[in-house]
Amino acid sequence: MSAPIKLILDLDTGIDDALALAYALGSPEVELAAVVCSYGNVTVDTATRNTLALLRLLGHPEVPVYRGADRALDAKAAFEPPAGVVRIHGENGLGGQELSGWCYAAPRNGVDYLAGALDAASEDLRYVPTGPLTNLALALRATSADASALPRATFMGGALTVPGNVTPCAEANIRNDPEAADAVLRSGLPTRMIGLDVTHQVVLTRAETACWRALGTPAGRFFADMTDHYIGIYETNNPHMGGCALHDPLAVAAAIDPSLVGCHAANLRVDLDGATRGRTVCDPDRLRDAQKNCEVALTVDAPRFLEGFLARVERALA
Repeated sequence: MSAPIKLILDLDTGIDDALALAYALGSPEVELAAVVCSYGNVTVDTATRNTLALLRLLGHPEVPVYRGADRALDAKAAFEPPAGVVRIHGENGLGGQELSGWCYAAPRNGVDYLAGALDAASEDLRYVPTGPLTNLALALRATSADASALPRATFMGGALTVPGNVTPCAEANIRNDPEAADAVLRSGLPTRMIGLDVTHQVVLTRAETACWRALGTPAGRFFADMTDHYIGIYETNNPHMGGCALHDPLAVAAAIDPSLVGCHAANLRVDLDGATRGRTVCDPDRLRDAQKNCEVALTVDAPRFLEGFLARVERALA
């Protein structure tokens, strides 16, 4: 039997991060080594509390949780989610569904942990950030490792061939810290971008959440109610989609099984100024370089992903 895949998640734990966490815990080939928390859908403190509470709900309180950065690299104050993000994820980031365990804190330093994990990284490590890339940018500064020799990081963020979701050019995770994303993409680190190009192709409906509720478990009811809140936002903002996009779970899935997505090799940069701030775009200075550091997902086997997603999440919720 092969050794399990060692997975580190980096979550700004709102609703789709919670779904990604359940997907990872329901994946039999995965050992979830740790969760590092970030800001984005919520503050970093709320993300940390949400992650700890969800791990307890899902029966895995043993998974270490670390508190990461509380703001973008160039920010002068800690991040507070804007009103539009609060409406999408709810005041608590989980669609208003309450969980016990909120008072339990995780004081450990996420950037220090991540830098150490990168220094000691082996080929079986899969690191998946689903929020801003601030923690990764800070860890790359702190590590002694050659970034180009590290295992590939699969991140949820960006948009190459489709419009952004917070501006016409920018996707939310990249827009929350363009400087961090640009530093990561220029560092030489092998990356895989799971952006809006593919995440808008995988959609969850109320029919599937009803199946979770029918499990009759506390986790099944919680996740069904939480995700129905998220679907309701999509029904208002993006009614043509017919459900909610599975942004963060697809990033975890592609890290575990890269064959789920078809990728274009590229060297990317992030625009840092003007109306296109936060745009992920091919870097003209490295366009002809033989070495391409990023795999940009442009196609996805949506039926196979959705079948696996539903089976794995149900396993975690049951």
